[in-house]
Amino acid sequence: MSAPVAVSNTPWSYRGHSVHCLRSEPNTDEQGGSGINGPALLLVHGFGASTDHWRHNIPVLSQQYEVHALDLLGFGKSAKPSELAYGGALWRDQVVAYVKERIQRPTVLVGNSLGGYAALAAGSNLGEAAAGVVLLNAAGYFSDEKRSKKSFLSKISQFVGGGLLKDPLVQRLIFENLRQPATIRRTLNQVYIDTRNVDDELVEAIRKPSLDPGAFKVFRSVFDTRGPQGQPLDELFSQLKAPLLLLWGQKDPWMNAEGKRASFLRHAPVATQEVILDAGHCPHDEVPDQVNAALLDWLKSD
Repeated sequence: MSAPVAVSNTPWSYRGHSVHCLRSEPNTDEQGGSGINGPALLLVHGFGASTDHWRHNIPVLSQQYEVHALDLLGFGKSAKPSELAYGGALWRDQVVAYVKERIQRPTVLVGNSLGGYAALAAGSNLGEAAAGVVLLNAAGYFSDEKRSKKSFLSKISQFVGGGLLKDPLVQRLIFENLRQPATIRRTLNQVYIDTRNVDDELVEAIRKPSLDPGAFKVFRSVFDTRGPQGQPLDELFSQLKAPLLLLWGQKDPWMNAEGKRASFLRHAPVATQEVILDAGHCPHDEVPDQVNAALLDWLKSD
């Protein structure tokens, strides 16, 4: 099989702000065909991450499919403008615009954590342009969770410190601590069950964007309970027409995977498939071989 060719940093902007994105696909064959089968794939990272977090997935998936990945506004190498209202609606609309403007054909949306929410919200919005949605330990809340304040971001807020939502000085101090390499590594070691892939490359990929102007504003916006919130997951599931695959790292310390699975399956479309993995919050980077195999099998069978 031909090795994939990656084209990175192709210029694109959303609402006038630069967005880092990349595309990788099979080599052109001898007859001049692309060798691409099926839909395009768009990979959407989680909180604090970037396209770099798909480092073990893109080379494998793009041997058979046209694969795209982008940095959500506020993260990675994308712009971090202070005037934006960071939240589910912004990232949903950014993903929708990318599919319509850059991919321009049916696309499977694959997202982890916060990126899982963006992928589901975009998939519910795109209609027939969404060929499928794949969620890896997706963030978000159900209507009943909003009332009981058990949302994913509330749990992370407790994880990083109760003062986060109250005092600006405390917020800044927490942010400065969280972007230290030692803190990043310690946090990753807590959310990865198998820590072999918690390496210097991953730590730097998370640390470097946090040094950009505007990164603190994004941090504050995401964890501010008074800030913009997206639709509940149950509403998004009711609007979703595309096939759905749930990939669960069942030992995720940031969410009760067993309880969350029950809620997801209760509201998800009838034909939803799920795969349980012995991993933490980021299974695509922790156990990439298993995730790649499960995703490719699902794409072939769907």
